[in-house]
Amino acid sequence: MQRPLISRLALMASLLLTTLGSASAEESGLRALNTGDDGRGWEAVGRLNLDGRGFCTGALVAEDLVLTAAHCLYDKQSGLRFDPTRIEFLAGWRNGRASAYRQVRRAVVPPTYQFDADVTPERVRDDVALLELYQPIRNSSVVPFNLTQRPRQGDEISVVSYAHDRAETPSLQELCNVITSQEGVLIMSCEVDFGSSGAPVFSLTGGVARIVSVVSAKAEVEGNDVSLGTDLGQIEHLMADLRAGGGSSLPVAPRTNRITIGQSRAAPIQSRSGIGAKFIRPGN
Repeated sequence: MQRPLISRLALMASLLLTTLGSASAEESGLRALNTGDDGRGWEAVGRLNLDGRGFCTGALVAEDLVLTAAHCLYDKQSGLRFDPTRIEFLAGWRNGRASAYRQVRRAVVPPTYQFDADVTPERVRDDVALLELYQPIRNSSVVPFNLTQRPRQGDEISVVSYAHDRAETPSLQELCNVITSQEGVLIMSCEVDFGSSGAPVFSLTGGVARIVSVVSAKAEVEGNDVSLGTDLGQIEHLMADLRAGGGSSLPVAPRTNRITIGQSRAAPIQSRSGIGAKFIRPGN
C-alpha cells in the first residue's frame, strides 16, 4: 500500500543513492533456511499467525517474550486490535513444523503508536511491540536473542524473515547495510516483503547475533527499494507496561527472567534537510 511523499527523513538524495550503489556490491542475497543445519542458531525467529488472517515475523527475546512490529497486532481491514490469545508464535517454523508452539497471552505497544496514521517517521519509530507468551519456551535449541543499541550509518546488519512468497521457510540475508539513521528510524538496504513485518534486524559483531531493530515497512526512494526499521528505545517502557499489568490477558502466568538493554535510548540525531520517500505499509 503506497503512502504520500514524506520529506522529514533527513538524508540528501544524492548521498542516499551513492550509498545504495556502493552497498549493493557488498550485500548478500536471501538464503532460504531449508534444513535444520541451515536454521541452527536462528530457531528463536518464528512466524506469528494472526487469528487466521495473516502472519508476521517475530523473535524471542526472553523465554516468554516475543519482539515484533506493532502494526502486526491490528487487522488491516477493520483497524481493530487482534485478541492476543488468537495470535500464535511458531518458533523456528520450517516446512510445516516448529521447534515450539505458543499462544500469546498479552501484547503491548507504545501509547503513542497510531495504526491508522500516515507512515511518518514517528509512526515507524513507534512501530514495535512485545508479546508475552502464555507458556515460556524452555528449549535448548530455541535460545532468546539479546538486544543492543541502534547501529550507525554504514554498519553491516542481517535480517531473518518470512514473507508472502516464503511463508513456510525463513530466509536469511546475511549482509545488508544501514543507509542512515534519523529520528529513531533506520533506513536499510535489506530485502523485505509482505510478511517480513516484525522481522528482527541483527548485528553480528563479534560473531554473536544481537537484535538492533525490527522491520516496520518497505519504502521506495527515487526508484530504489529500501526497508525501514524501528527504534528499540521503547522496549524498557513496554517492559514497564507489562510489569504494571498492561495488555489484554488471560490469568496470570508464572514470571520469568526479563531482558535489559545496556542503553535505553540512543543519542538523538539532529535533523537535516530531507528527501521525499514513498512508503508502503506492509500487509500482515
